[in-house]
Amino acid sequence: MKKKHKISLSRRDFVKSSIAFNAATILPSHLVLGQKSSSGQLPPSERINMAAIGIGNQGGSDISSLLNTGMVNMVALCDVDLNGKHTKKSQESCPNAKTFTDFRKMFDEMASEIDAVLIATPDHSHFSAAMLAMSLGKSIYVQKPLAHTFGQCERLIDMAKRSGVVTQMGNQGHSGESYFQFQEWMQAGIIKDITRIDATMNSGRRWHGWGQDCTGYPADPIPEGMDLDVWYDNASVNPMSKKLHARNWRSWFEYGSGAFGDWGPHILDNCHEFLELGLPTSVEAVMLEDHNKFVFPQASTIRFNFPERKAMPPCVLTWYDGVGNQPEVSDELGPLADDGSRMPLKIPSEGKILYGKDLTFIGGAKSSPLSIIPKEKYMDMRDSLPRFTTKASGHFENFLLSIKGEEKPRSDFRVSGPLSQVFNLGMISQRLGGTFSFDPVKKQITDNAQANALLDPPPRKGWEQFYHL
Repeated sequence: MKKKHKISLSRRDFVKSSIAFNAATILPSHLVLGQKSSSGQLPPSERINMAAIGIGNQGGSDISSLLNTGMVNMVALCDVDLNGKHTKKSQESCPNAKTFTDFRKMFDEMASEIDAVLIATPDHSHFSAAMLAMSLGKSIYVQKPLAHTFGQCERLIDMAKRSGVVTQMGNQGHSGESYFQFQEWMQAGIIKDITRIDATMNSGRRWHGWGQDCTGYPADPIPEGMDLDVWYDNASVNPMSKKLHARNWRSWFEYGSGAFGDWGPHILDNCHEFLELGLPTSVEAVMLEDHNKFVFPQASTIRFNFPERKAMPPCVLTWYDGVGNQPEVSDELGPLADDGSRMPLKIPSEGKILYGKDLTFIGGAKSSPLSIIPKEKYMDMRDSLPRFTTKASGHFENFLLSIKGEEKPRSDFRVSGPLSQVFNLGMISQRLGGTFSFDPVKKQITDNAQANALLDPPPRKGWEQFYHL
């Protein structure tokens, strides 16, 4: 019997080598993870040193999820409003982490101590921090949608490729049951020849009711200690108010992504990846209710035309948001009543319907799997449907294990970048209305100069550097 040699790698040496090889070498879990304690925590020397930029609300939830993996040391916390109530819980849960209000100063002081970064700031400010982190060789987990503009996404995709770091967008359902089902059913030919997708997000939003009275940005006193310049980041400066900070920024075209950018990543992620939708050739604002140049519509219906891809037919994707704004559905897809008649199909308030040549599917958001409709068609097929895993690493674990070389990220920027660009195009349509044509090769809007300019607007003065890294 050959003598076994004990292999010992320091955490920092392993993380650096893992990034350098871009997870090309897969090592066994006993080597990269070591032995967890009874609390589920790795020894400190084996954990990944992380910084978090944006630590309130969603960021706070993400920090908790990362800590619960047992694989993380949270060494730095950065937020423009460290005095805000919404950031206190994160600070209390990470008492040894250094705190900053400016991510640039954080990296100046602590870059050598950080392996990976969580970015959970408002949509308009994902880009600058992500570009800087990747340029410094840090793996990054960025909340959805990836960035606020098409051009920003394009640069992030490029930087991820050039830097070779591990990337992940925070659409957590992309590591759930729906992901593995869609993958297996596509490979088995169950999901095929999809020509139409209707996606819905019908819950009330914060800006509902604002549009009729919104003629500009209101002003409120600035919270004490808030770093306002860093909050605006590369975007334009407008009066600050409670209708922007701390949670209402998603309502505004200049800073947020509306319902589409917020929920689209949870509803359309698997459709986009496994159907290889890529980028559309046209985008149409079919309906905009309570249209306003400042905030997103009360309701909107946006239609995308995707061309033929390989052996897959052209596909029309229609997005419906707003309370009560749902697509028409054929009566024959509804469930059977006791008397044999068809009842109306209940459409998820957050979900989608996929229409194929032979089968129709309905599903919810995030990790919710698809169902074949009508139900009796599913009953005829259920014994022959392929199995799929319901147990896999969660989205945060997948990111961390990818840094360690054990897995590959499921929503890296190669996947989540083009997905987010579809949302960027939809948001331009919601903002301007009308119909425009898009060239997926040149990545330009070809028949609307105003819309084309919104693909890649210039940054605010003083923030140009992140566009040239």
